[in-house]
Amino acid sequence: MSDDAGRAAGRVIVVGSINIDLVMRLPRLPVPGETVPGGVVARHHGGKGANQAVAAARAGAVVHMIGAVGAQDGHDSLAALAAEGIAVSGVMRCDAATGLAAVLVDASSGENQIALAGGANDLVTDVHVRQSLSALVLERGDVVVLSFEVPAAPIRAAADAARDAGARLVVNPAPAREGWADLLAGAIATPNLNELAALLGQCGGPAATTTQAAALALARYSGGPVVATMGADGALLTDAGATEHFAGHRVAAVDTTGAGDTLTGVLAAGLAQGYDLRASVRRAVAAAGLAVTKPGARAGIPTAAEIERLTK
Repeated sequence: MSDDAGRAAGRVIVVGSINIDLVMRLPRLPVPGETVPGGVVARHHGGKGANQAVAAARAGAVVHMIGAVGAQDGHDSLAALAAEGIAVSGVMRCDAATGLAAVLVDASSGENQIALAGGANDLVTDVHVRQSLSALVLERGDVVVLSFEVPAAPIRAAADAARDAGARLVVNPAPAREGWADLLAGAIATPNLNELAALLGQCGGPAATTTQAAALALARYSGGPVVATMGADGALLTDAGATEHFAGHRVAAVDTTGAGDTLTGVLAAGLAQGYDLRASVRRAVAAAGLAVTKPGARAGIPTAAEIERLTK
């Protein structure tokens, strides 16, 4: 089960965004300058960090969330996380609106377009992150999960704290940010194909012609494994100079929003629970497949039992 006999089971600590998602399902996604009628609107809880925390919790991990919500409008977001068993003492209440994502979803394919207003997420500080992680007393068995919808300073503080404690670090570099590639140092990175290309451009290496070549190049740069997420095609794991493809599960996709967050959260949960990297990736790919079968970023996130049934 474990690839490190000296590493005890630990917690998943997520440092990231908490959003409200306004989702509009459309007959098709618009092109620039076009208006597409016939949309149906829904409101969901979201945010890359919060979605990853929910995915890890449903997969059976002990989860702590560090981030920020609005003091006036963030109660429901915190209540939703707490209802999943996620500890939220590390979430700031800020004099700003809770982050907002406007999500357009193609009703036929499930593909999406997303625009963000950071709100309270933009007010997360490195001081707050350091204090929250200090209170948790990071240990070797813990897994710290980062994504890029909060400012760079708190992300760097969390990465430094994880490395100092010997905890594992999982970085979902989304959205890709110019000048942030160094945050992947020693981490398990989970980029999608667009993020993989953007990060490789920051690394100064030659352009890669295949996903495998790009993942190998990024892994050489970061010094850690790369799990390149490939949508319906699953994921490509690059570790120690070798690559392995984990095929996606064929499902009827309803909404792909949150599939990458699910993969990242379940990957982190597996590592915290003592699964080795390959087993953790296999479970995470299965979870991502299940996640796209329902609308919204969280409705389809599976439980540990559902993941087990699909991976047997």
